[in-house]
Amino acid sequence: MNNLLDLLVENSTRLITCCDIVYRRGFLESIDFSQKMIGLIGARGVGKTTAILQHLQTLDLPFEKKLYISADMIEIADMSLFEIARFYEKHGGEVLAIDEIHKAKEFERELKNIYDRLNLQIIFSGSSALRLEHAKADLSRRALIYRVQGLSYREFLEIKLGLSLENYPLETLLENHVQIASSLFREFKPLEHFGEYLRSGYYPFYFEDKRRYLQRLESTINVIIEVDLPAVFSVKYDNIVALRKLVKLLCLSDPYKLNISELSKKIGIPRDRLYRYLDYLSAGSILLPIHPKARGERIFAKPAKLYLHNPNLYHAYCREARTGTIRECFFASSLKLHHTLYDSDKGDFLVDEKYIFEIGGKKKGFGQIKDIPDSYVVADDIEIGYGGKIPLWLFGFLY
Repeated sequence: MNNLLDLLVENSTRLITCCDIVYRRGFLESIDFSQKMIGLIGARGVGKTTAILQHLQTLDLPFEKKLYISADMIEIADMSLFEIARFYEKHGGEVLAIDEIHKAKEFERELKNIYDRLNLQIIFSGSSALRLEHAKADLSRRALIYRVQGLSYREFLEIKLGLSLENYPLETLLENHVQIASSLFREFKPLEHFGEYLRSGYYPFYFEDKRRYLQRLESTINVIIEVDLPAVFSVKYDNIVALRKLVKLLCLSDPYKLNISELSKKIGIPRDRLYRYLDYLSAGSILLPIHPKARGERIFAKPAKLYLHNPNLYHAYCREARTGTIRECFFASSLKLHHTLYDSDKGDFLVDEKYIFEIGGKKKGFGQIKDIPDSYVVADDIEIGYGGKIPLWLFGFLY
């Protein structure tokens, strides 16, 4: 075990030392790193590993007291994470970061034992499909969980242009969007970079290799379907092809014309299994479902609309999505982190059970939402809005 710990510390030191800390994402500032156990949950590729390594880099501790490991490392295959953690603690370890936690066998129990029996701070990351609130070992009471999203349009601009830009709560944006957009317009031309963000700006690895980004993103989606989801849910290998086919069909479909029976026939799986697969893909941050507002005690299992999780996925997976779909997907993906979204009969979206939003191009009018309180038109291809008409790009400044 001594030799293994030396190897792990050496590998960890190399990764922490090489970590690029030039850009530090804003969500790191919201994490309470004083807690004993912290979890970062999010889709593959959104920057969880980089965030962990950046935090370890800033800790004023010797490298042997802060250790980064990944649960899928060959060196620790079939080993107990608790035994590794206990040996590390005995040799003076203070902070243990475990990446890809969903790859470890019985990870819930392992984390519970580490938390209850060892004097170590644990930081772990895992697939967005993990539902720790239902974990067998009741990790929700022990771990402080943070959901990590891809880059917002604001963060994309900060990296690309080297700027420092403020984010705005939704209420502030709605009340002061003209002033906010006018002040930002003095910093950059918002429409000049917006198309690039919609195509390829959501995942941070875009800045590592822009030329091969879409190819790498398609591979990332396939890994989520073929590796991450089966590690969390009971998905047989034979059904992985059906999952990939389902994503392809939904990518090419109009979100307003979701037909479960037709999808079931095209893919060749029964309806009940199709609903489960839609749930798995949503949990894995591949799909973004929008449900109707529940009426009374009735809960709808069928989503009213189904989008891919963010606009980049359309360009990577089908490359034929309609402009209107991309606009709505951007709006929904920008708000889903901190707000509740429902389908609306009068507009495109009902947000936080209060605001109605109608999404469209620069000529979009108020006819469909006329005289409805707290209703807004969100228009693409405009730099600055007026009254209840707000530029679409500005919703990329919510986080």
